[in-house]
Amino acid sequence: MYVKSLILSNFRNYERLSVEFSEGTNILYGKNAQGKTNILEAVCLAATTKSQRGARDREMIRMGCDEGHIRMILVKNDNEYRIDIHLKKTGGKGIAVGGVPVRKASDLYGIAGIVQFSPEDLNIIKNGPSARRRFLDQILCGIDRIYMSDLVMYNRCLKERGALLKELPFRSDRIGELDIWDFKIAEIGKRITAGRKQFTADFSRKAREIHLSLTGGREHLDVIYEPDTDEEHFEERQKKMRETDLKLKSTNCGPHRDDLGIRANDMDLRIYGSQGQQRTAALSLKMAEIKTIEEYRHDMPVLLLDDVLSELDTERQTALLSVISRTQTLITCTGLDEFVQNQFRTDRIFHVVNGSIET
Repeated sequence: MYVKSLILSNFRNYERLSVEFSEGTNILYGKNAQGKTNILEAVCLAATTKSQRGARDREMIRMGCDEGHIRMILVKNDNEYRIDIHLKKTGGKGIAVGGVPVRKASDLYGIAGIVQFSPEDLNIIKNGPSARRRFLDQILCGIDRIYMSDLVMYNRCLKERGALLKELPFRSDRIGELDIWDFKIAEIGKRITAGRKQFTADFSRKAREIHLSLTGGREHLDVIYEPDTDEEHFEERQKKMRETDLKLKSTNCGPHRDDLGIRANDMDLRIYGSQGQQRTAALSLKMAEIKTIEEYRHDMPVLLLDDVLSELDTERQTALLSVISRTQTLITCTGLDEFVQNQFRTDRIFHVVNGSIET
């Protein structure tokens, strides 16, 4: 699988861009704030309908314009897929595959596999639980359509229940509706919890093997699922938290409060790990993500490396680049020195200058 070409119109700082990529390693270099990351964002948006930056649609449209457009041609198993994303300042985005409109993001399931690396990913260990949940959900949504559907529905139910909790001080007659939302949240939440639990056990084994290699066998990594509420006691905990929910006007139990424990030789890296240990563990998790997608999709994902090599020492750079040789990679950086000095393979080089590309 690889991204063959990308066409941008009024996207971020690009008025118009048309670029064709190599199936191997593509380097996008240039000074900061020239638009390198915007290209990776466009690829990510076309593959998943979401920005890796968490940006809203209107924020990605070129300043002074009302609409923006992305067209990506993806090649998979010798078949070409044309994905169009139409961004509008008013209303939802338009999505089409092969010229045929699709109604929701899940309709893109199974087409593109993307793994992103950024400096922020290297902080996933020391950041809060929400970052680790997002990491976990990102992988599971990419390999399990049912999980993706459950997560979307769960978040929708949480939003509706939260709105009801805020309304109850003024509409006490609606208190009975909480039981309806609690039933739905428990039903879906237990499936999410079960899915995360099963997946994490297998994922931990992959991450442990990679981490042993990265640390020369010195550290044994464990990725441990830490559910806020287990399946057996979900409803019981809901009842116990009802008073707290009413007081805080939010839902305070369920998989939206889960975490991943990250331990090396039985030491909690989230609290006691050095910066070097945390970054090595984060790299192990991301490389395990690649291995997972390859296993489930029977194809290597496209890798997006956003100025991340400069954050790693030579040993960890080499470990990551050993994976790059087997798949298409788009790498952003400010200069080419490290690639030249270390004789890393590059198949196509693009110089990004103020919203344009020079090859």
